[in-house]
Amino acid sequence: MLRYLAFLSAALILVYAAPAQNKPMELDLYPANQIPNNIPGANQEKSDTSGGILRISNISRPTLTVFLPDASKANGTAVVICPGGGYAIVAAGHEGYDVAKKFNEMGVAAFVLKYRLPNAKNQPDPSIAPLQDAQQALLTVRQHAKKWHINPDRVGIMGFSAGGHLASTGGTHYDKALVSNPANISVRPNFMVLIYPVISSGTTIGHAGSFKNLLGENASAGQLNNYSNELQVNETTPPAFLVHASDDGAVPPDNSIVFYHALIKNKVPAEMHIYQSGGHGFGMHNPTTKDAWMNRLKNWMDRNGWLKK
Repeated sequence: MLRYLAFLSAALILVYAAPAQNKPMELDLYPANQIPNNIPGANQEKSDTSGGILRISNISRPTLTVFLPDASKANGTAVVICPGGGYAIVAAGHEGYDVAKKFNEMGVAAFVLKYRLPNAKNQPDPSIAPLQDAQQALLTVRQHAKKWHINPDRVGIMGFSAGGHLASTGGTHYDKALVSNPANISVRPNFMVLIYPVISSGTTIGHAGSFKNLLGENASAGQLNNYSNELQVNETTPPAFLVHASDDGAVPPDNSIVFYHALIKNKVPAEMHIYQSGGHGFGMHNPTTKDAWMNRLKNWMDRNGWLKK
């Protein structure tokens, strides 16, 4: 009996001494009253969960939600996640928080970006507001790399749908920082993960709604070409992993295809998976297949050394 009590006591000590799981932390992306390209006004942000999907609209005060893996699993890699929503909403649940938790299982730190939505009432230049927030998110992760046990040379960016456009913009428009960066920290992501992404402004394959929301009704050909990201790829563009469905009726798979071709043409490492079906907006779980693209992503990341401790 005494031995049993001693064993039980030791077990309880081990349980309570074990570190608690890291809880997500939502942080303001910028210091108070220092949001760039901002017109001050009332916070009119709204959240809607109808249909089981979290949709956040009217975002004018961006945040970064931090998901850190257990210390025993952490490998030093991090990813900034940009949920989709056509630059009209941010689908922060199934294209954000759920994905971040899956990355933590891989030992990867994940940061869900609630980025500003283009709005002339809130920003003098709405077209650059989302990219500013993506760059600030990359800077923030690298600035706090030591505290969060992250290798600043292993920070990627991920995006779904219009969030994929934002992520690919971050991966092709990094030569100039659009936010305060006195330490000249790189805003280039080390890799991109693009899931059914909006890429091209081409009239036959472009998602007109996303480009309208980002650039306005009367965008010039120059503006459209500048944000048609397959045209911005060069030999220094980060490696990319792409997923799409052949029957995507909202954002045609040609968006991923033209981006993939541009990467290969410039000898940038890339991997693409196009499923027979699945439509648009399926998040981590394509209901038409038993295949899990997150497993393929894990294999790709491992192949490139981003899961090594």
